[in-house]
Amino acid sequence: MVKTVAMIGAGICGLASIKACLEEGLEPTCFERSDDIGGLWRFTDEVEDGRGSIYKSLVTNASKEIMCHSDFPMPEDFPNFLPNHKYFEYIRLYADHFKLVKYIKLKTSVCRLEKHTDFPVNGQWLVTTESNGVKKTDIFDAVMVCTGQHAKPAMDLENIPGIDMFRGKVLHCREYKRPIGFDGQQVLIIGMGNTGVDIATELCTKASQVYLSCKTGVWVLQRLGKEGLPYDLGFIRRSVSWIHNIMPPAVSRWMLKKYMNDQFNHDLYNIQPEGVAWREPLVNEELPSCIMSGSIMIKQQVKKFTETSVHFEDGSVVENLDIVILATGYDYSFPFLDESIIKKDENKGSFYKKIIPLRIEKPTIAFIAFVLPIGPAMVVGELQSRWATRLVKGLHKLPDPEEMEKEMRRDEQRRKKWFGASENNFRRTDYVSYMDDLASDIGVSLNIWKLFLTDPVLAWKVVFGPCNSYHFRLTGPGKWDGAREAIMTQWDRIAKPLSTRVVKKKIKLNFLSFTPWILCVGVLLLAICLQG
Repeated sequence: MVKTVAMIGAGICGLASIKACLEEGLEPTCFERSDDIGGLWRFTDEVEDGRGSIYKSLVTNASKEIMCHSDFPMPEDFPNFLPNHKYFEYIRLYADHFKLVKYIKLKTSVCRLEKHTDFPVNGQWLVTTESNGVKKTDIFDAVMVCTGQHAKPAMDLENIPGIDMFRGKVLHCREYKRPIGFDGQQVLIIGMGNTGVDIATELCTKASQVYLSCKTGVWVLQRLGKEGLPYDLGFIRRSVSWIHNIMPPAVSRWMLKKYMNDQFNHDLYNIQPEGVAWREPLVNEELPSCIMSGSIMIKQQVKKFTETSVHFEDGSVVENLDIVILATGYDYSFPFLDESIIKKDENKGSFYKKIIPLRIEKPTIAFIAFVLPIGPAMVVGELQSRWATRLVKGLHKLPDPEEMEKEMRRDEQRRKKWFGASENNFRRTDYVSYMDDLASDIGVSLNIWKLFLTDPVLAWKVVFGPCNSYHFRLTGPGKWDGAREAIMTQWDRIAKPLSTRVVKKKIKLNFLSFTPWILCVGVLLLAICLQG
């Protein structure tokens, strides 16, 4: 019987894992190497080894109603897109509300995680930790790894010819904190993901010129969607997901391409993605205007560096370059874990349901939020933690190895359909489909047709409204009585932070609104006249 569970990392997913254990009557202990909770979302001016690093101006890419946890809506006065300090405030509120901090051991690093000698029988783990210079080994029945995907920078300097002879400053985007020290400089940013573009749009107000280099283009979404509402409220919906899954891939990609280009012509700006492979879009509303004003110049892939210049694949050259920022992403690693437990394979896949290592004797270790959904990873991590705790407790079972292999092949085919290729993208997934799949395994998925019969108003909002985490608290284990109300009132919380200037609204009399009553009175008078 599994009872004790160790968590590694006290970020938002580590906190969700603690809570999931408590809901199932398990005994969690969370180890956090730093001196506070929050993980990636706790901003510091210093870069800490082994912890994700963010810049001061970071704002969330998902809106608050899409990214909040399933039984804890964000305060109504919180902005729809949160500066990092506001999201960190939410993390604190979450931890305090559910009384999670007492299960966390701060300033405690996990040095080693290894199987118990009787692991094939009991599935237990030996967890060696270090705190204040003292090492200690404890036995746990299960482990949940919540260390995140943004601690190890992917530099790959060997594939950038001449970078070692460049005399200017070279740094990874994880080292960038504020736009200080860039005044009048020529800056090249390599990589066109969310971080690279955020830094570029911030630095272009300080630097003399910012160049943005990328191998392929990228789709750009603006936070403001239709009618000025957050874009993801219309983008992340069950109905939209169903339509894209039913349609042929070519038609689905055409629709997405049209949706993106309706905002602005990506081809005109030379950033339209090439080929059929689908890359997750970045979220930034400033990039098009910065390109239009010339403060950011889009460049092709770097060919080589010299001591003071950079050469691009199209033959163009930038002389007197001062600074290079590598926004080349991150890789994940588990230095405390034996490599035999995890065989990383970004093509075929390393984890069943992107959670449990393949071919492990006992499924008592889970990797939470090592996934790249087209949606908020922290919400995925919360549902993964619920899935994992019910698995280790024996409340749902894994299929036999043959069926697991079939599921891995099906996942590969789905990725090929959704993203145009299955190579080097195992962690990617369609957000709504993946969440519904996990929910089905643990008995919290909705019977949509039954819901239309019993509660048609709610059913309509679930299908055609935003697909937020509250949906997975409406029924089954872990049901939350406030889930329906949270869904019904979400638009009030969206509007609230925008209502900071109270204006007396004029009452407009619409003639059309009185038309039915006028017709009724007319018919009544006609009937009276006919009777007379």
